[in-house]
Amino acid sequence: MEYLDTTIIATALPQMAHAFAISPNALSLGMSAYMIALAIFIPASGWVADRFGSRSVFFSAIVTFTIASLLCGLSQNVVEFTAARVLQGIGGALMVPVGRLIVVRSTDKRQLMQAISTITWPGIVAPVIGPPLGGFITTYASWRWIFLLNLPVCLAVLCAVAAWVPNLRGAQRKPLDLVGLALSGLTLTAILYGADMASQPGTNPVVGLSLVAAGIAFGFIAYRHARGHDHPLIDITTLRIPTFSVTVITGSLTRIGIGAVPYLMPLLFQIGFGLSAFDSGLLLLASAIGNLGMKALTTSILRRYGFKYVAIIDCAICGAFTIACGFLTPAVPLAWTIFVVLIYGITRSMQFSTMATLAYADVPSPQMSAANTLWNAAAQTGTGLGIAFGALALRAASAVHGESAGHAFTLDDFRLAFLSAGMLTLVSIAGYVRLAGDAGHRLRTGH
Repeated sequence: MEYLDTTIIATALPQMAHAFAISPNALSLGMSAYMIALAIFIPASGWVADRFGSRSVFFSAIVTFTIASLLCGLSQNVVEFTAARVLQGIGGALMVPVGRLIVVRSTDKRQLMQAISTITWPGIVAPVIGPPLGGFITTYASWRWIFLLNLPVCLAVLCAVAAWVPNLRGAQRKPLDLVGLALSGLTLTAILYGADMASQPGTNPVVGLSLVAAGIAFGFIAYRHARGHDHPLIDITTLRIPTFSVTVITGSLTRIGIGAVPYLMPLLFQIGFGLSAFDSGLLLLASAIGNLGMKALTTSILRRYGFKYVAIIDCAICGAFTIACGFLTPAVPLAWTIFVVLIYGITRSMQFSTMATLAYADVPSPQMSAANTLWNAAAQTGTGLGIAFGALALRAASAVHGESAGHAFTLDDFRLAFLSAGMLTLVSIAGYVRLAGDAGHRLRTGH
């Protein structure tokens, strides 16, 4: 639900803007408000779960998300919608990280690989199926159903949580690091909002990039604060674990490069190829099929070949096929287009599953909550930056070709944008090369 609501709303913006009698650009405030709420509250998720119990927090987060979804669906103006999205962001910021924390804390190492593979597929598939699903709902029903459909799902999940989820707590009661919370919130908000602003047409990219620079500066201050604090909100000592560190630092670069494609690909098919939203969605199904189909093979591939070599080879293939997406044209045979999109989906699924599983391979139980908080903050930032990177690359490509701000994007623009995303993905391979050959062996062998 959280991943779908993040991606699906973009396709409904025109209909929502019409209902609220405003321009679609004015509704971007609702999307930004959700993103900012996530950025502020994700760093606190681990502390809240340790203090009040993971089941209690998970249950409360789902209730919050449910109420917010109802309010989003009933909104009558942009102010009501933005307020509801802030509340929904708070629920999502606690719901997803705490749900993952419950899984990694209560799953034996021998089963963790399969468990992580299972819980990562929604985040992999949602950006692909979100746009066509949103288009279908808004075309044949109403944009309000994007949010109202969450209600029966939330109620069913609440029953499952009450019946099966253990109420795990941290072994040590730590005080809340308010300074760390403020600094992490400022860091993530400035980076995400600045990148989004820089990528939007009609805005001054210098302002957005300045916000990103300010976010990086806040991040450095937050890092210094965490080093000198007895109980930091974000425990950076987890980065001393090589397998965890590579999934946070190198994995963020990979996630940005790979994450730009779900933004660029629908635009390529609709603007570059001139296809309808529905026909574009049909082509995107090849990526979704690749994502889902790979799930059945992920665990066996990792156990046979190891995390290091899978990460390197898969990242290379994914980067190459990301670049290949830029060379697709209406004249290219349909079978080849589907093949390129399918391979991208397969390798995207494999890479994200590899990173998500390796992250917890060597993290000791006392640091699991801290590692989960940092990993989710990095993952959320990487995902947001991936979309912004795709938009910024497309905007920069248009400027390189001397086109005006209001000019429609051309196939040459898309070629440069996909090239930028693919090269960033390929550059991240350097981080995986430094992994030990037996990285993640505990998950592969169960010892």
